[in-house]
Amino acid sequence: MDKHEGRDAGTIRLDDPWYDALAVGWGEGGEPSPPRPDAGTRPAPSASDIYLEVQRSAAFQEVRRRYRRFVVPATAGFFLWYVAYVVAATAAPGVMARPVIGAVNVALLAGLGQFLSTFLLTWAYARHARLRRDRAALDLRWTVFEQERGQDRNRARRAGR
Repeated sequence: MDKHEGRDAGTIRLDDPWYDALAVGWGEGGEPSPPRPDAGTRPAPSASDIYLEVQRSAAFQEVRRRYRRFVVPATAGFFLWYVAYVVAATAAPGVMARPVIGAVNVALLAGLGQFLSTFLLTWAYARHARLRRDRAALDLRWTVFEQERGQDRNRARRAGR
């Protein structure tokens, strides 16, 4: 959070790491290119270098590993459950037509089970993300944000010279 000076002294600007400048029209034409570094200085890492560095980091790999450890088995399990339902409905219509309570049969219960399992899987995914990945992913995002902000400050200093 930065405080403005001058005529906007009473306003506070939040530096939001999720703010997408290109999505709101900034940087689309008419903008001058960023200043080039002096010939004798080492250029600051570009945004792509920062993202590649983060992608290679152990923290990012851990977030991806946690994601895969949940999503791959959950997707396989849900797909098998769906295929079992379709195969049972096709191969064993007599079993699926068996009444359970009144007009409710096995096929109807299995179909409702498909919906229920979808909601349960969504809940489990959201819970897993919140407990196992979100904090680490946000820490990575803030790391990238701080590095990019440092680059912007360095560019501003060089441009002011």
